[in-house]
Amino acid sequence: MTTLPLYQVDAFANRLFSGNPAAVVSLDAFPSDETMLAIAAENNLSETAYVVPAGEARWELRWFTPAIEVPLCGHATLATAFVLSDVLGETAETLTFVTRRSGELTVTRGADGWFDMRFPVRPRGSAVSPDTVARALGKQPVEIVEFAVPGDTSWLAVFESRAEVEALRPDFRALAALPPLNVVATAPGDAASSLDFVSRMFAPKAGIEEDPVTGSAHCSLVPYWAERVGKKTFVAKQVSKRGGDLRCRLDGETVVVSGEAVLYMKGEITIPG
Repeated sequence: MTTLPLYQVDAFANRLFSGNPAAVVSLDAFPSDETMLAIAAENNLSETAYVVPAGEARWELRWFTPAIEVPLCGHATLATAFVLSDVLGETAETLTFVTRRSGELTVTRGADGWFDMRFPVRPRGSAVSPDTVARALGKQPVEIVEFAVPGDTSWLAVFESRAEVEALRPDFRALAALPPLNVVATAPGDAASSLDFVSRMFAPKAGIEEDPVTGSAHCSLVPYWAERVGKKTFVAKQVSKRGGDLRCRLDGETVVVSGEAVLYMKGEITIPG
């Protein structure tokens, strides 16, 4: 049997029991894909990240839901950077993660404790009929815009108000039958807050009914709202039950997604081998 360290972090949060929990497994080398998927299924969190050293301030990084490997995960990247910096003692200000399907990603720790993650913008595709998701979401959006990279297509369902997004009660079986890997509901922030926009993200096809806070979804949300309102810097909130706060910025073909994180648990797991 082999023993591995495991850390669980609440990402996009500055207090426990909020934000999005992610597991981080620190390794010398990746085990088999089957083992990594089995660990992720056993953890039963929306994502488990696996990180392997790849040089000075460089690591290889992969992410698994309980059902599949995904090409990009924001909150588990944030959790990994937090573990390396705040738990394992990495002193480099900027960390570089080498990924298999999203290229090299950098994460920089700011003086205020927020981590700035640089992700590629997702290209915008064609519009989709709002009728297509009305039954699955329980309410018809104003518009649906497709954003896609190979193997990961998102539909952005745009509503008029935060209250509408918060009130959604999706039919997850119907959502899983739709073409995209996930559906993101979004609306402008309400006048009583300083928020520019809010969102929720549903990915039953990936084994996640609702993801509490989704950094990668903002690779679509930020370019959409930048084009719509004519600005490049945003304060955003994912209005899931746990909730999470993000600061975002459009920088050319890059989306900078920033968040905080807190450690919930550290321990060991035992696997065959």
